[in-house]
Amino acid sequence: MDERATGDGRYGEAVFRPEQTGEGERIDLGALAYDDITMARLRALGAGPGWRCLDVGAGTGTVSRRLLEEARVTSVLAVDRDVRFLRTQPVPGLDVLEADITAPGFAPGRFRLVHARFVLMHLAERDRLIATLAELLVPGGVLVLSDAVDLTSDRTPVTPYTTVMRAMWQGLRASIGTDVSWVPSYPHLLRAAGLTSVAAEIHVPPLLPGGPLSRFWADTWERSRDAMLATGLVDDRAVDAAVRYLGSDECAALSAGMLTVWGWRPEKEVVRPATT
Repeated sequence: MDERATGDGRYGEAVFRPEQTGEGERIDLGALAYDDITMARLRALGAGPGWRCLDVGAGTGTVSRRLLEEARVTSVLAVDRDVRFLRTQPVPGLDVLEADITAPGFAPGRFRLVHARFVLMHLAERDRLIATLAELLVPGGVLVLSDAVDLTSDRTPVTPYTTVMRAMWQGLRASIGTDVSWVPSYPHLLRAAGLTSVAAEIHVPPLLPGGPLSRFWADTWERSRDAMLATGLVDDRAVDAAVRYLGSDECAALSAGMLTVWGWRPEKEVVRPATT
């Protein structure tokens, strides 16, 4: 693990404030890039009628609504620290809870599906939080976590995109504690939380000029520009050059991947014999 200090700010406060103009649209651009693959996985795991679901860090609620409208789940509880975007498009079966999952005593009930996407990477104590989310499953329920994986490395060709992406990850870590280096350990952490049949997959959507993911990154860089500049790795000219690169036919880069991992709570809990 990288031992550099992490910041004590929080997502939605130091950066990506929900009240900032256009923040809902930025979240929706990310949804356009990732929702189809998320829904395909949730439906492959069986999400459907009779399922009561928890969507953690639900953002604008695109996954929550698609679970109801496409998978026909019975209900979804959408949880976020700020629910302004969730309340604008109510649908039958969607309940909204403004809450902080890191708070002691977070226990909104038991669910057949607990889902969190691009949430834990921004939070400390990921092992404790994964254990907390696993405890919210009914026997036979499934926990599904998705977070970003940084695909740049020392061997990745240097481009305006890779330069700024590295500055973004470092700047977000220093300002709000975002740390994607944990993400490949999620399968192990789900097993440690007592879940079984743990599996994972990675999805890397294309970076296309004018595409939703390219627009998402350009907007994300703009909103995190101060944190990126504070690293000393980039200046304003470098950020502007990366935005132009994203929108050009010269762009040849891998976006950050989305690692999705899932595990099941056993139908019957194993009772370990007492030791003397």
